[in-house]
Amino acid sequence: MNKHLITLLFVMSCLPSMAQEKTQRLLGADISMLPKYEEKGTVFRDADGNAVNALHFFKENGWNAARVRLFVNPDKAPEKGKGEGVCQDIAYVAKFGRQIKDAGMQFMLDFHYSDTWADPGKQFIPSDWTDHSVDALCRNVYDHTVEALKAMKKAGAEPELIQVGNEITNGMLWPVGKINHNDSDDWSILCRMIANGTKACREQCPKARIIIHTEKAGNWGITKRFYDELKNHGNDYDIIGLSYYPMWHRNMGVLSATLDSLQMRFPEKEVMIVETAAYYSHENDKWSKPDTYSEFYPISPDGQTMFTKELVAELRRHSNVTGLFWWFAEENASGADVTKGWLNRGLFDNRTGRALPAFYEFNKFLNTETQRHRE
Repeated sequence: MNKHLITLLFVMSCLPSMAQEKTQRLLGADISMLPKYEEKGTVFRDADGNAVNALHFFKENGWNAARVRLFVNPDKAPEKGKGEGVCQDIAYVAKFGRQIKDAGMQFMLDFHYSDTWADPGKQFIPSDWTDHSVDALCRNVYDHTVEALKAMKKAGAEPELIQVGNEITNGMLWPVGKINHNDSDDWSILCRMIANGTKACREQCPKARIIIHTEKAGNWGITKRFYDELKNHGNDYDIIGLSYYPMWHRNMGVLSATLDSLQMRFPEKEVMIVETAAYYSHENDKWSKPDTYSEFYPISPDGQTMFTKELVAELRRHSNVTGLFWWFAEENASGADVTKGWLNRGLFDNRTGRALPAFYEFNKFLNTETQRHRE
């Protein structure tokens, strides 16, 4: 064979891997409550107990992105939701988004099209959109997205990444846009809602990458069906976003199989784990008993670290995975009360405010040689 042809074939075979290497990996967390902790004077500390500026500490330890949720009108959220951290309106998020960008990090904006939590078990229509028709709800999604993004740009907080919906495997704006995963589902309504959100994003923030976020990483059949339907309906987006929690989404091997399957079926899409976390305690936890979920990883700092180490190692094996985000990493009850009850799934000890060992394992997603930054 001609040596020039051999060289050309070799270069062409290397192009996919070369392109993947150039894709910037993102590491960060949903830190939506950080302004509230700082407002209350909460002190964040490194593992040695030294007080740190949280955003600077994250950046110094390799984080290059941060995620913040946005509700439609959190003032109208139920009191229970407010006690759990529902407070992020447009003004709050625009101000915080600017701080994230000023810290040299990319900003991921997470639209909850609801006044309160939007997740697999609830996707409530905002109070001001109640009884609207399908057409009106689609316009509401578009108008709210435009309004929010204009405010972000005005504040100097234009996001680099935008989630159109939060954990929407079961649809959004229930019951109108609900998906039950049976043969009677009308996917066209949900896909229209998503399309109106992404249309607003493309118009207002054309450089931003759009994420569609689901939470069935442990169920390939449902995950496949969801993104197949988006493709069949011509939905426009860039990144498949997944939640992966060990206590709800099966073992790491199942996640690995899902990631491999996504790469085979949707090779043009990046994948990001936009939410993950694991327990290190159940102290002051009003939702869990002492031994809840202990069959997956020990409920201890060592157990949380074990999970994090295994997750990072697994994700680094998959070239289509380009982002990893912890959820509620900033939980820190060592100061004044900010939320009612403790989740104990963050990366800081609720008693001492110190960074947990898992924080330093987590940072190795970008570089296995990452060392502690001590101040």
